Amino acid sequence: MRTSRPNAKPSRLHSMMDDGLVALQFLTRLPLPPVAYEEGSLARAVKFFPVVGLGLGAAALGLERLLAPHLGRMPVAWLLVLFLVLITGCLHEDALADVADSCGAWTRERRLEIMRDSRIGSYGTTALVLSLAGRVVLLGTMPSARLGAYLVVAQVLCRWSTLPLSYFIEPAPAADKTPAADRTPAANMASVPAPAQSQRLGTRIARLTSLATLMMGTIFSFGVAVCLLRWAAIAPILVVSAITAVSARWFVRRLGGVTGDCFGAVTQVTEIAVYLCGAWTL
Repeated sequence: MRTSRPNAKPSRLHSMMDDGLVALQFLTRLPLPPVAYEEGSLARAVKFFPVVGLGLGAAALGLERLLAPHLGRMPVAWLLVLFLVLITGCLHEDALADVADSCGAWTRERRLEIMRDSRIGSYGTTALVLSLAGRVVLLGTMPSARLGAYLVVAQVLCRWSTLPLSYFIEPAPAADKTPAADRTPAANMASVPAPAQSQRLGTRIARLTSLATLMMGTIFSFGVAVCLLRWAAIAPILVVSAITAVSARWFVRRLGGVTGDCFGAVTQVTEIAVYLCGAWTL
């Protein structure tokens, strides 16, 4: 009977590693080995979103340390934003543009229809310009002593926002225009069956995130913020939490729930908010 117990631990460890790999595949454009598709794999992988954010923040910090001795603050800031945009495949920028475009519609049905449309309108274009320019300006003018910590914390906390949104909010009644599988490299998702690829991201994680995942992700994300910022972590934690809560209420009233674009848009806005906290001078 005792021989069966050691086999359970590797199986659980293997499952956790697969979930982490799914999170990394979904949130980045890194060339990674494919993972066999399982129902609910993305919902389980959500707990690793802040961990992926920590890795992205650490990579961006390493790039900043490499470039800072050779370039001015603004060129370094521009290259950091470019790096983050490229490594994530414009995932959150695309989502922000879609949500912004939907703000011009008067009815819920029309808003969801606009978000399914792959084209970008004036609202979305304006949101993208403001987002990209805002991040460059905030990183370029942030006190150099704060830049590293806030850069990492922003990547962690902004991806934490998906956890409470997916735990508390129902999926919107219409499908996202781009399924989750299409937002990752084709090679990474080669093992995902075609029917699964057509599933909506909102229905794949909304209200499917467990309480344990929410608690683990929250402890990890807030813990990273406190370790890097000490008492200064209070401001970004409160700001990100407030934006997430307000966004959740807005999505429920305007869309009837959340879609994949909603998660990405909040991720983008909260990242900017953390940079703003770092650039704020007393």
